[in-house]
Amino acid sequence: MEKIIEKVEERVVIDKPIVDYRVSQAGDATSEPAADKAAPSRQTSEDGKVVRMHERLERPEMLLGSTYKVKTPISDHAMYVTINDIVLNPDTEYEQRRPFEIFINSKNLDHYQWIVALTRIMSAVFRKGGDVVFLVDELKAVFDPRGGYWQPGGKFMPSIIAELGHVVEKHLRYIGLLPAQALDEQQQKLVDQKRKEFLEQSRQQDAFAKSDFPAGAQLCVKCNTTAVVMMDGCMTCLSCGDSKCG
Repeated sequence: MEKIIEKVEERVVIDKPIVDYRVSQAGDATSEPAADKAAPSRQTSEDGKVVRMHERLERPEMLLGSTYKVKTPISDHAMYVTINDIVLNPDTEYEQRRPFEIFINSKNLDHYQWIVALTRIMSAVFRKGGDVVFLVDELKAVFDPRGGYWQPGGKFMPSIIAELGHVVEKHLRYIGLLPAQALDEQQQKLVDQKRKEFLEQSRQQDAFAKSDFPAGAQLCVKCNTTAVVMMDGCMTCLSCGDSKCG
């Protein structure tokens, strides 16, 4: 009789509508505060940076998005790549933006199937969390067997997928997941040296800077040389001998 009473006391009475549920796994805590259940589960490292987002993290009603236009010379229509970010730990010192989903829109339907497949896979990787930077190298390493193309500015793209990799890299640098691209000290020194050499070679030479004729000489209308000077009361060219005095 005592055992039956104990079982009755352990029974939980639910007096509110059930709006969500979760299957507890082995090793889960027997009691969890309601606030912790509602909060997204995120694993963090010792420095507080997010390492992996739990799959229970649901999509918020609003996400921060950035859209990039990609115009390739091999297509008449541009592609618009939209990457939406989720803000983790908002209003705290550990606030961080991470990519959550990606969409690609274009009037060109030739690549519709692989575009849909690629965006779904990339969005799944983004939502899983962890280190998503590897996607950049994987996408940039894809080569088109028919050959790549040159973008304005002289940058070679081996494929459309590789250009999408550059777009994702640009976005990850924008939100801080990748460091800003910068040259080291030796590379910067070499670039400055080459720039100086180029400016010296391409600098326009002043026609009056170097002359074998006296300073203050004027331009001769006959031989176009700055060699006209006053001689014996007459303007005379020291280059061709032309003189207004005849």
